[in-house]
Amino acid sequence: MDFLNSSLINRLERSLDAASLRQNVITHNIANVDTPGFKRSTVRFEEFLQEELNRSSSSLAGRRTHEKHFSFGSTIAGNSGPVIQTDHLSVMNNNKNNVDIDAEMSMLAKNQLNYNMLVQQISHELRSIRTSIGGR
Repeated sequence: MDFLNSSLINRLERSLDAASLRQNVITHNIANVDTPGFKRSTVRFEEFLQEELNRSSSSLAGRRTHEKHFSFGSTIAGNSGPVIQTDHLSVMNNNKNNVDIDAEMSMLAKNQLNYNMLVQQISHELRSIRTSIGGR
């Protein structure tokens, strides 16, 4: 009975963590829009998740129950998380700051919509589990 440890819920949980981290990074960028020399950061996560999904659908992987067992197929780590990257190359202002407030505000709104969608998906999954247990 491991309902809450399914691969879908784990992916949704990691996506929520990435969206939360992205929210913090974007608000940090916005807070430093006038700081001289500040370099904006971004969060990369979706491409790592897509790579993991492509690997998991392309081949069958064997499950190892002991470290001395041979492994076969693709091994899926399932732990790839979000990565923060700082853009040190571009410059937007004379003070060597590279934060574009309009772009950051639009990314903030997009990330908020993405976060709300992920919360609705998790709520739907949990409601489905509750319905299957309760029989309603």
